[in-house]
Amino acid sequence: MTDDLPATVSAEPADWAGWRRAFALALALIAVAIGLALIGWTASSLLVLFAGVLFAAFLDACTRALRPILPIARVWRLSIVIAVLTVLSFWGILRGALGLPAQVRSLIVIMEQQLAYLQQRLLAYGIDFLGTDAPPTLSSLIPEHSQLFGHAQFAVGTATSALASAIIILFVGLLLAFDPKTYRESIVVFVPLARRERVRSVMDEMGRALRLWLVAQAVRMVLMGVAVWIALTLLGLPGAAVLGLQAGLLNFIPYLGPIIAGIPIGLVAMPLGLPMLLWAVGIYTVIQTIEGYIVGPLIQRSAANIPPAWTLIGIVLLGALFGTLGIALGMPLMAIARIAAIRFYVEDWLGDRSGVTERTVTE
Repeated sequence: MTDDLPATVSAEPADWAGWRRAFALALALIAVAIGLALIGWTASSLLVLFAGVLFAAFLDACTRALRPILPIARVWRLSIVIAVLTVLSFWGILRGALGLPAQVRSLIVIMEQQLAYLQQRLLAYGIDFLGTDAPPTLSSLIPEHSQLFGHAQFAVGTATSALASAIIILFVGLLLAFDPKTYRESIVVFVPLARRERVRSVMDEMGRALRLWLVAQAVRMVLMGVAVWIALTLLGLPGAAVLGLQAGLLNFIPYLGPIIAGIPIGLVAMPLGLPMLLWAVGIYTVIQTIEGYIVGPLIQRSAANIPPAWTLIGIVLLGALFGTLGIALGMPLMAIARIAAIRFYVEDWLGDRSGVTERTVTE
């Protein structure tokens, strides 16, 4: 009896430890499932908040850029950046209110006329392009967000929700930009003490990647918009300023944006004859090729080292899951997800700190 007692006593803790591990695993799986469900239900709000984080990163990048020029307190540099951006925004709105609406309306009329012409020609060959005999409009070419990329149910569909989202992004960005360390520490406090410094450094690396990507993307958008505007103006295409503006803005979305931006240019050039159409589309293609394969990689080289194929796959998948916002924010989301995966999983969990992953990604 006395010989069996130690074996029984020692076996009970072993069984209890096994049950504890199984119970902990079950709880972890349930927590992951609940987390994924919450992300799916609140995806629109999460993406709007992430857009606010991007805006804060942009403000922080501008503030840091002023430090060598104005060696004053950070809050004053940030206030100067906000004041300059506010003045430029009001100036752009006033200038746009005077001339852009008329140009936009005239371009929409031209494009819808060309769509009607294309529909008639295709119907003559038995091709039902739009699936209706009614005169086509630009809105008929844009499907509902639930049809465009599957089951995304939260894309901003009305002016009211767009305005509300813009206000949220604005205030979230301003609040985060004025005191980023406090908000970072409010997340780090939930991490075990031994891991806090590591999480801090990874979050700082994510913020640095977002700043670099945003600044590089802003430069690319400006260069693209100005180049298209000047080229189409020299070509004599009507509404060159509006076409350049939409080309620059859509350049924010990698790969898919430039393709979408080329459609209005082609539709506006069609009434001016085949030579003008070929010149307009050809010049836009040349500008986009130079920007996409030479200028862009040079600017974005240190911002997000993600292979192009993975970037395109990620944008399509995020678009299928989260709609329009998923497409627009796919690249920065993938950039910070890559950093988190490499630092926390590859290096910390797998113990691979050889740098092979980094070399593989960049190569």
